[in-house]
Amino acid sequence: MQKRLAARPARTIGAAEAAGLVRSGMWLEYGGIFSQPDLFDAALAARIGELRDVGIRSALTMRPRASIEADPAGAHVHLTSLHFGGYDRKLGDAGRCHYMPVNLGEIPDYYRRFIDPVDIVVIKARPADADGMMNFGPANLYYRAFIERARCVVVETSATIPHAHGVDNGVHVSEVDYLIAGDDAPVPTLPNPPPTEADQAVARLIAAEIEDGACLQIGIGGMPNAVCALLADANVKDLGIHTEMLPDGLAALYRRGLISGARKRLDPGKVVYTFAVGSQALYDTIDGNPDLLCNALDYTNMPHVIMQNPKAVAINSTTQVDLTGQAASEADGPRHISGTGGQAQFVRGAYASDGGKSFICLPSTYDKRGQRRSRIVPQLTPGTTVTTTRADMMYVVTEYGLVNLKGKSAPERARLLIGIAHPEFREELERAAHGMGLLPRGIAPGGPPS
Repeated sequence: MQKRLAARPARTIGAAEAAGLVRSGMWLEYGGIFSQPDLFDAALAARIGELRDVGIRSALTMRPRASIEADPAGAHVHLTSLHFGGYDRKLGDAGRCHYMPVNLGEIPDYYRRFIDPVDIVVIKARPADADGMMNFGPANLYYRAFIERARCVVVETSATIPHAHGVDNGVHVSEVDYLIAGDDAPVPTLPNPPPTEADQAVARLIAAEIEDGACLQIGIGGMPNAVCALLADANVKDLGIHTEMLPDGLAALYRRGLISGARKRLDPGKVVYTFAVGSQALYDTIDGNPDLLCNALDYTNMPHVIMQNPKAVAINSTTQVDLTGQAASEADGPRHISGTGGQAQFVRGAYASDGGKSFICLPSTYDKRGQRRSRIVPQLTPGTTVTTTRADMMYVVTEYGLVNLKGKSAPERARLLIGIAHPEFREELERAAHGMGLLPRGIAPGGPPS
C-alpha cells in the first residue's frame, strides 16, 4: 500500500465547512455504493448555485444525490459513473450522468496513470480504530488508488458500516485531511427478487456443470443467485469463492458451511471479493469475519489473478446475444443501462484457469410494451455496446439449453444459439441467419457447411 501523508493532522469539521472546500471546476470522488457521502453531499447541495462545472465521479449510486437534485437543469454539477445503478440510469436518461467505459479491474490503474485531477476525495468509512485505521467496510474497489492521488481527503464517518477484513481495506487517519462526524444512517440494502421459472431452469443447467473444488464468481441478478440456491442442496465439495461482487447467494452458501476454499491456490480457505451489496444478513455475515477478505479491484478482477485458482467458474447475466456469440450486457442500443463491470475480465480469467468455465446466461425472451421478443437476435440492436466478444464467449445458457461456443465456426454457433432460443423465434432466426450468410446453402443441421 502506498501511503498518502496529509499535510497536517486530520481536523474534525462540519459538513458545511467541508463543502466550503469545493471550488468551481473541481473534480470530487464519491466512491461507490454505501461509501458515498450523505452529510457532505447535502451541504454541497446548499451551495451548488454558487459553483460552476463541478464534476463528481462515482459508481453504483444507491441513494439520490442531494447535490444533483438541487441542480435539476445541470447548470452547476455533473455526474460521471464508472458503473450505472438505478439512480445513475435515471440521470443518464435525462442527460445528467455519463458513463466512463471501464474494465472494473483496471480502475485503480486508471487513477494512478490517467485520471487527473483528483481534487477532493469524500467517502464514508468507519471511525478510526485503536491503530488509527478507518475501515472501508465491504467496498474496497479502487479507493486506495484515488486516495494516493488526492489533493484533499475528507472522510465522513459511519459506525453502521460493517467492518470488513481485507488487504489495504481502509485509510489511516494520518492520510486524512478532514473528518466529518457521520449520522450513522443504516447501510442501504438491495432486495433479492424471487427467481423466475426461467431463472430456475437456467440455474439447473449451470449447477450440473459445477464440479468439486470449483472457485465461484457470481454476478448480480436472479439467475446467478438461483445457481447458488441449487448448489446449497447439491453434493458438491470444497467450493471456493473469488469474486467481484459478494451477493446474498454466495453468503448463504458460506453460512451453510459449503465454502471451504480448500482447493484454491490463492487465499485458500478465504472468501475473496471487492464489494458486497444485498440484505442485512449479508452485512452481518461480513461484519468482523476474518474468513471474508474484501480486496481491491486490481486483485479480484484481473484475469492473470483469476486464472491462478483452478476450476474458476464465472457466472454472469446478459441482456442480448447475437447469432455469432456477442453479448450485450450494459446497453440497449445507445441507451446505457449498467456497465462492463468485471464480466469480460472474469470470462477471460475463468477460461484461462485450469479446468475453468465461463457461463453467460439469459432468459430466452423479454416483454416490451406487451410484446414478447427474443433475447437471442440475428444482430445486436443498432448502437448497442458489446460487453463480451464472440471470441471470448464460452457457455451460453437459456432455459432451453446450454451450448459451448468455443472452437465453433460462425455457422455452427448460429445453429447452436438458434437451438436454445425460444421455440417461437427459431424459424425466424434461421431465416435471418440464411439471409446474413451465416447459414449458407448446403449446411446440415448442427453441422459444418458441406
